[in-house]
Amino acid sequence: MASGGSAIRGSRVGAGPMGEQDRGYHADRIQVSYWDELGNETVRNFAANLPEEEIPETIDSPSTGLPAGRDKNNPPSVTKLEPYKTHLAYVKERRSEEEAALLLEEALTQLRARRGTLAN
Repeated sequence: MASGGSAIRGSRVGAGPMGEQDRGYHADRIQVSYWDELGNETVRNFAANLPEEEIPETIDSPSTGLPAGRDKNNPPSVTKLEPYKTHLAYVKERRSEEEAALLLEEALTQLRARRGTLAN
């Protein structure tokens, strides 16, 4: 039988029970509940001295990804998602057909000048 072994493996000399007094002071908190369209509740903790206007009205539900609000009877609905737009779609929003034709002609003129194929 080996001597000098610890009676409780993994414990250190002087280790005792961890209580509230050993962990430090815990700030006062308030719990705020949020509900999504499916009725799931998510509880978030905030500091008790946090002003009401700094507590968010809506969050994203971690379980469903839906928006969740503080009113259980009237949860926020999903906003309409816009379809993905290509770069060309954004360009067409900014330029008229006439501007596009002019820009294309300028770019082709510059390209032909660099290649030496510009027709006089």
